[in-house]
Amino acid sequence: MRRRASLVLLAFAVFFAALSPLLRWYAFPRLAKIPPSQYQEMVLEAKPATLLNYSTLKAEKVKKLTIVQTLKGNVEESEKIERSAGRDVVVWDALSYVQGPDGKMVSKIPERYIFDAHSQDPVHATGEMVDGEPVNREGIEFKWPFLTEKRDYEYFDAQTRTSSPIHYKGTQNFRGMEVYYFEQTIPWTKVPMPKTMPIKDITPAQIAEIGITRWYTTKRMFWVDPVTGAPVNGEEVHKEELRNAKALGLDQDSVTVFAGHVKIREDYVVSTVDLVKSQRVLILLLTSYLPWGFLVLGAGLLALSLWLEARSRRPGEAETVRRKEPEPAPTPA
Repeated sequence: MRRRASLVLLAFAVFFAALSPLLRWYAFPRLAKIPPSQYQEMVLEAKPATLLNYSTLKAEKVKKLTIVQTLKGNVEESEKIERSAGRDVVVWDALSYVQGPDGKMVSKIPERYIFDAHSQDPVHATGEMVDGEPVNREGIEFKWPFLTEKRDYEYFDAQTRTSSPIHYKGTQNFRGMEVYYFEQTIPWTKVPMPKTMPIKDITPAQIAEIGITRWYTTKRMFWVDPVTGAPVNGEEVHKEELRNAKALGLDQDSVTVFAGHVKIREDYVVSTVDLVKSQRVLILLLTSYLPWGFLVLGAGLLALSLWLEARSRRPGEAETVRRKEPEPAPTPA
């Protein structure tokens, strides 16, 4: 009976030991993915900020500038692209809406970001764009891959429509979480005018005819949860200006359009941290808790199986069995 039990335990030990790496290296890359219908809203503020007054064409200090960023999963488009791409694809329709202290629109930049649901690598398909212009993204944007590594990544900048390294700067503690800190600096670069201008009846083409150009620089900072790859906080030291401003009759050659230190509003930081903490448990189940748990369980079952097998083979018990066996009858003379 003990030998039969030990064989059953041995079979379970082998099963759980084999299931451990299978769950981590086979199931996790296929099960962990971004849902195509995800919706997220984030409010950022620059307090104080410098903003161009378009009525006087002078830069003025304002108490606050607000940026509302929305990411909306486009399920219909993702399913359409999946049929041709042959893999799980997520399509995010993003909008960055900037408004001044009076609530009036300063700028709005729409984006369509298409990426692999598992790896977060960009997927190039029709519709990939920034502000209505087709782009060919390289690297990540908005989100890092699951199980983020301590290394530099290529990060796409929507203003310049180019990708450049965002550097890993170390591990920090943020709101009780161990996070990776990344930093990217975009030097002064000439960028396109927004398609939607804050002044009615003024188009980017008309401004280009005058000879005015728009330039931009920023220092971008992210604190990223390495398990989910989701940023729990982000900041930008941002500056934009118009150059060749003398064409507008101004004394200086350049005028600041916007300058400020942009930060996520506190209530959105709190809600983001809570969301990431709940989601990281699901990733840890597939990458750590269950694989290691199954491995330990398999080792325990193996030890118990060997112990039962050893007990079934103890010399004392074998001798007792031999003594109970009837002795052969004596051979008659």
